[in-house]
Amino acid sequence: MPGLKVTFIFLILSNFLSFSLKSQFYNLPNDYFYNTFAQRQLARIDTDQVHSSIEPYIPFFNEKYAFVGDTHRIFKYVKNDPLLEKVFFDHLIHITSKKNTYEFKIDPILNVSLGRSYSDTTHYKSIYTNTRGFIASGRIGKDFYFETMFAENQSQFPYYISNFNNQTGVVPGQGRYKVFKTTGYDYAFSSGFISYQPIKHLNIQLGHGKQKIGNGYRSLLLSDNSFNYPYIRITSEWFKGRLQYTNIYAVLMNLTTGGAKTPAFTEPLFQKKAVSFQYLSFNVTKRINIGLFQGMVWNSADSMNRQHLDWQYFNPVIFSNLGYYGLNNKNNIVTGANLNIKITNELSVYGQFMGDDFSNTLKTGNAFGYQAGIKYFNAFNLKNLMLQAEYNNVAESSYNSPLGATSNQSFSHYNQTLAYTPGYGREFILLADYKVQRIFVNAKVNLQHLTLHKYALYNNAISSIQLGYTINSAYNFNVSLGYNYRYQNFLSYSASNNKTSFYTLSLKTNLYNTYFDF
Repeated sequence: MPGLKVTFIFLILSNFLSFSLKSQFYNLPNDYFYNTFAQRQLARIDTDQVHSSIEPYIPFFNEKYAFVGDTHRIFKYVKNDPLLEKVFFDHLIHITSKKNTYEFKIDPILNVSLGRSYSDTTHYKSIYTNTRGFIASGRIGKDFYFETMFAENQSQFPYYISNFNNQTGVVPGQGRYKVFKTTGYDYAFSSGFISYQPIKHLNIQLGHGKQKIGNGYRSLLLSDNSFNYPYIRITSEWFKGRLQYTNIYAVLMNLTTGGAKTPAFTEPLFQKKAVSFQYLSFNVTKRINIGLFQGMVWNSADSMNRQHLDWQYFNPVIFSNLGYYGLNNKNNIVTGANLNIKITNELSVYGQFMGDDFSNTLKTGNAFGYQAGIKYFNAFNLKNLMLQAEYNNVAESSYNSPLGATSNQSFSHYNQTLAYTPGYGREFILLADYKVQRIFVNAKVNLQHLTLHKYALYNNAISSIQLGYTINSAYNFNVSLGYNYRYQNFLSYSASNNKTSFYTLSLKTNLYNTYFDF
């Protein structure tokens, strides 16, 4: 595990060489449990003109988004001690002009995790992750903002994750890898974007990253499950902020050559495919938000990786392409709706419906799915306790290409679905998160049932618990002890059942989601 000593030194220095700052980064669909503070505030009825169902949030539209980065407001309990302020709240580097016309900040991304995995009840091995990187952002005036992030990783995973990596050629959500020390994985990823707000109710972003649509742990429409992709996001607000409309144009990748011959000793030229997303979010009342979604994967590039796009690709009007092409066209269309209802300031219910086609759910590319969930904040009058229950049901042919088994125009990127993480099946999820100042404990249970051609295939029972302490809230730097258990029970044929349990001790920066619960 090279670089561990250097990493530990960097960890120590990063907490004592920081300058003053009181804000977080904006571009991330943040680590789900850390983000419960933001979820709780957005769930309040008085935040009626914000739109919580699409991430990353755009704070420039409404000052009520500002609490998302207000780490002093969230964690404040240290008073009048400059040294403790620097250690617990501040970013590594921060530069601000005297007139506040510009600012710049930078922080480390670090993850030193060590553990032991017990697989198939009889085998065990060491697991680890060693991540080094940085995240930086800057602002010029009130209208221009940018962020950039890079991370280099070496990991040894539990058996079932390694098996997934070997089958797909990617680490879940983090891109392609190279073999590291025979059984390990070496991989790197980056993201970044620039944001410009030319007028009050219009924001334009150009970047490389991911988006998420929905109020649940999973999303059936567009998730941050897969790898980063280049995109342009145009967001506008209307009717005093009650209506928000988002257009996203992106380029995805199939990890195939599309028929092109690759010269020896050169990197293959993978096949590109264009995609467009439209999402219309409407705050009907202070309590009710309704969203409508259309995602469309257009013609894949030819064998020379040339993209031939119809003019309708640039059509910004939601559902107009659905009416023009229909659900059975070679262009793969996924439609859906999102609903969020604030019952009280503490209790919300939410749901989604996804439609790929409705004519025959056994036919490849014809499928639909739905989601229902409930969130309870400050549960049972216990401050900072969040409880959540969610049910997802997605037909097995969802997100596939409409013209057959080929994945050329599937709703996917880097061999992972753009939406529901397991791809298909039924799932019940329970989540709990509790924070006492900087101490946190969270737990999650996933119960999954997957079928193949309507026959039961296997059940997964996955559970995890994590106990930790947030060292620096500005970039969610924490130390934690975690335990994970997964049992895969095959039902339809004589495959051996898989049982995996592993624990980890981690010192890390948690700024993005990774989904290993499949």
